[in-house]
Amino acid sequence: MNFLKNRTVLGVLCIVLSLLICFALTPLFNQSVSQKTSIVRVVKDIASGEQITKDMVQTVEVGGYNLPENVIHQTETVLGKYAEADLSPGDYILTDKLSDVPAAENAYLYHLTGDKQAISVSIKNFAQGLSGKLMSGDIVSVIAPDYKKQGATVIPPELTYVEVIGVTASTGFDTDTEEDTSKNDKEKKLPATVTLLVSPEQAKILAELEADGKLHLSLIFRGIKENAAKFTGLQDEVISKLHPTPAQSDGTQTEQPPSNMEAPVDTNAPAEENGGE
Repeated sequence: MNFLKNRTVLGVLCIVLSLLICFALTPLFNQSVSQKTSIVRVVKDIASGEQITKDMVQTVEVGGYNLPENVIHQTETVLGKYAEADLSPGDYILTDKLSDVPAAENAYLYHLTGDKQAISVSIKNFAQGLSGKLMSGDIVSVIAPDYKKQGATVIPPELTYVEVIGVTASTGFDTDTEEDTSKNDKEKKLPATVTLLVSPEQAKILAELEADGKLHLSLIFRGIKENAAKFTGLQDEVISKLHPTPAQSDGTQTEQPPSNMEAPVDTNAPAEENGGE
């Protein structure tokens, strides 16, 4: 190792090393820095939960060095997706900022197929909406006081079993996904409306009750989706008999359903799944 103590040898090694850095490593580094790649960039404000359209984004070329691995490179990848966070002009779009489905807020409105529709009814006092305890997935009965001005309080056969799909506060946000509550406001927002999944025939009756300002909701069932479907399935059968479609009408007398439908019973369901008020 005595040759390392020779100043001439050390000088030559330093020169060789510097040439290697200048003519080999530096060009490779510069090439990687200058390499261009296409990415998707935001051109207008996109709110959280908003669906992304073509006019909101553009494809631009930028240096590929030090870009996040999950940055999106093609516009087609983001179109029709939903923003998971607020995006501003100039932001890169990352895969973890997109969702294939809408945010939890109002997500149920994106699953309507045309067979049924969503309609909201007002909760004008604390008792009408089960003291603020209703939630999505509940099965309720709609009680109509002085139904059709006849002086009787009844549960219309069409509204014996109705599914709740949303409970909304006066802020416009659903009470189970409240986003309008400040950190210093711990008080729960009380529901102002309840959104129900109904057929067109049910919607007409609910609209009349809403106009009269007289309806009351009672909880029939709270539990797993499969058991709740038994109630709505029974309700659909009743509606098909009360309001047959032209294809169903063959001139024969339609069998009328009983005024009090028997609730479906699931003997395998846990006891706590059957709720009532």
